[in-house]
Amino acid sequence: MNIFSKKLGVDLGTTNTLVYVPGKKIVLNEPSVVAVSKDDDKILAVGIEAKNMVGRTPDDIIAYKPMKDGVIADYRVTEAMLSYYISKALGKWNLFKPEVLVSVPAGVTSTERRAVIEAVMKAGAKSAYIVKEPILAAIGAGIPIQKAEGHMVVDIGGGTTDVAVISLGGIVASTSVKCAGNKVDQAIVDYVKKNFNLFIGEKTAEDIKINIGSAVPIDEQLVMTVKGRDFVSGLPRSLDISTNEIVKAIRNELNDIIKAIKNVLQETPPELASDIIDKGIVMTGGSSQLRNFPELVYRRTGVKAVLADEAYFCVAKGTGVALEHIDLYKKSIIAKR
Repeated sequence: MNIFSKKLGVDLGTTNTLVYVPGKKIVLNEPSVVAVSKDDDKILAVGIEAKNMVGRTPDDIIAYKPMKDGVIADYRVTEAMLSYYISKALGKWNLFKPEVLVSVPAGVTSTERRAVIEAVMKAGAKSAYIVKEPILAAIGAGIPIQKAEGHMVVDIGGGTTDVAVISLGGIVASTSVKCAGNKVDQAIVDYVKKNFNLFIGEKTAEDIKINIGSAVPIDEQLVMTVKGRDFVSGLPRSLDISTNEIVKAIRNELNDIIKAIKNVLQETPPELASDIIDKGIVMTGGSSQLRNFPELVYRRTGVKAVLADEAYFCVAKGTGVALEHIDLYKKSIIAKR
């Protein structure tokens, strides 16, 4: 590969966007947020800079999240975001248009697929490829997807959970549910409001989930001090909250994810099902890192589950591998231009 044909893999997520350059690893990992000024519709900031403005902006600045549940909700803003990320990732080499490979959720419609291709081309790509997320997650987790054996991947991100059984480089059975990290955070916000009369922000809820959250009750609980606004007096207040409270708070959301896993297992051909029992379920994505999540999956499905190495980066790593061996994975590409 010569220096002139640049390749970029983009894990275009609801919460975060990661850019991977083959041979250079992950060069960019920023929130999928864009700050827009209300008056003249100008884009003021993208990524980390824009995320820091969320909840702290004057009325004339809106912080947009252009991706909703893993698909493009706001086309123009997504395009601006992509073009910012592409040029930032290329640095001073952006004289040449790159080849870009982008991930999309397994349940993406053809219209949504076209929107992603259009946005990538307009953002300055020479050619664009689209591959479904579970396939990329599997490649990034080091699963040999080309073999004639069944592998199950559960990719839990911010906006969507993708569950898929993969064999011979293709998806045999899959589902995509709009229940993932963001819904879990929201459940914590609601629980704290309902049970403790305390308003907390999404960012605080995410911190609670990461620091003390668990998928199953534990004996030695972790405790965290949470600050927010009192529902009755309207004044700031803090309280201590422990792990098993959080387990209760997020129970329903995790049930939805388990239900999706069970549905796919029920649709899996028996030969592949026996492979999955032997190999276990591989969990990838940022939200799969919740404490004891594999344990919950095992308890509810009877199939052992393991967390992939660097679960958060699996899809991004998969885009890099697929780009380097595009011929090998050409069957997995669902759209290209």
